[in-house]
Amino acid sequence: MRARNVALLLTAALVVYLVLLADRAFALFGSGTGLGIALGVGVLLLPILGIWVIVVTWRNGVQIQRLSRRLDAEGALPDVSDLPRRPSGRVDRDAADAWFQERRAEVEADQDNWRVWYRLAYAYDIAGDRRRARETMRKAVELESTDH
Repeated sequence: MRARNVALLLTAALVVYLVLLADRAFALFGSGTGLGIALGVGVLLLPILGIWVIVVTWRNGVQIQRLSRRLDAEGALPDVSDLPRRPSGRVDRDAADAWFQERRAEVEADQDNWRVWYRLAYAYDIAGDRRRARETMRKAVELESTDH
């Protein structure tokens, strides 16, 4: 719940910034000059892009949370509490790689199961590959949405 509150706070701060940025764009429109209007269009694109990023990020977060809750209700959330850790608290690289290989074998054995894709995404995350973790989680969300 604490992470969600931080996300809400950061989103609110970003929305305030985007509103202020949009206000600057409209002020540039009001200048009446060609250059001012052109700059205003450019500046207005930034809040539009920012709102799109906020919506996509929150939508993904809600979808992933839904999967997490389903797995929790089933008692099937990934558990890495028994893996050795570095002094920093991160999972030891060799242990993360071994855990990843097990999750990858699960996906190869059952490619239509969103649960194994979720666990693979988690394995990518603990291995430090955030880009692949996001891609794999998108696959889990896609499969879960067709599972109903």
